[in-house]
Amino acid sequence: MSIVKSRRWRSDEFLDGFQSLPLPLGDDPDGDGLIEATLVRAPGNAATTNGAVLYVHGFTDYFFQADLAEFFTDRGYAFYAVDLRRCGRSLRDGDQPHFVTDLAFYDRELTAALDVIVEETGLEGTGADDASAQVIVAGHSTGGLITPLWLNRLRESDPERHRHIAGLVLNSPWLDLQGSALLRTGVVGGLIKGLGAIRARTVVPRELSGAYGDSLHVSRHGEWSYDLRCKPLSGFPVTFGWLAAVRAGQHRLHRGIDVGVPALVLRSDKTRFTDGYRTAVDTADCVLNVKQIAQWSAMIGRTVWAVAVPDARHDVFLSLETPRRIAYGEVQTWLNTVFGEGVQQ
Repeated sequence: MSIVKSRRWRSDEFLDGFQSLPLPLGDDPDGDGLIEATLVRAPGNAATTNGAVLYVHGFTDYFFQADLAEFFTDRGYAFYAVDLRRCGRSLRDGDQPHFVTDLAFYDRELTAALDVIVEETGLEGTGADDASAQVIVAGHSTGGLITPLWLNRLRESDPERHRHIAGLVLNSPWLDLQGSALLRTGVVGGLIKGLGAIRARTVVPRELSGAYGDSLHVSRHGEWSYDLRCKPLSGFPVTFGWLAAVRAGQHRLHRGIDVGVPALVLRSDKTRFTDGYRTAVDTADCVLNVKQIAQWSAMIGRTVWAVAVPDARHDVFLSLETPRRIAYGEVQTWLNTVFGEGVQQ
């Protein structure tokens, strides 16, 4: 029986008024038995007039951004988010958080989520030219790498499903490996690939900075409340298998892909790397190099809007009030330009 036909939504454990749905994925290609992801839907989806949004989180992350959901539902979009396998709501006891050895494995839950959205929102009968009643995919950080690669494969292998995609919004996508240029050489790349194959679950030795988490969480210097089991302040350990999967995905994107729909790429206007919290990280990306995001954004597709948001954080929608307002304004401008002035504000 399909996920769509047998779905049983339940009250979400993290967000009041939201609901969640397990997405069974069958046998894990990484050898951990039966696995599942989790689809979340926002309240107000019955008022859908403009289509739907599917949001995909990043590394050491899960969906908790209720304000982002409200922005889209207020504009007539049904809002959904997926917690990927071994992430957030889908993380089980004994799991290695976020572990995967091929980003293409995520196609299974993303396609399952799309099928649910299309069936629930009545998009099955829409035509390919009816962009006002289709799905906008949104991805943050690693999710901003996973989603364009998925859409490129979907366009090539499953055009019937791809026709339901209207646009792509990327929020500080992880398009290259930050740090010293040495890390991006063929020698280091070959080492990462080799260790990813033979020691996939071995943790990469590195020092973890809690600067970003400290800037966000209400218990430290931020204004956002979220579950630290799903999004710890200093992040989850990085494994060689996962890092090799990310580098393979980045290399594929660098050769050029085509998501097949208009894309908006948001990023901060500056990067500030630091070992610990400083007030400077409140107005900069302290996780990724924004110059790399700017460099590679054009490789996503044929129609890409790239916008630097002054003083934004790594997650531009978790920035301080002024840059956050600017970021949402850029999304509104993009919606109006791509889909017409009929999108309500």
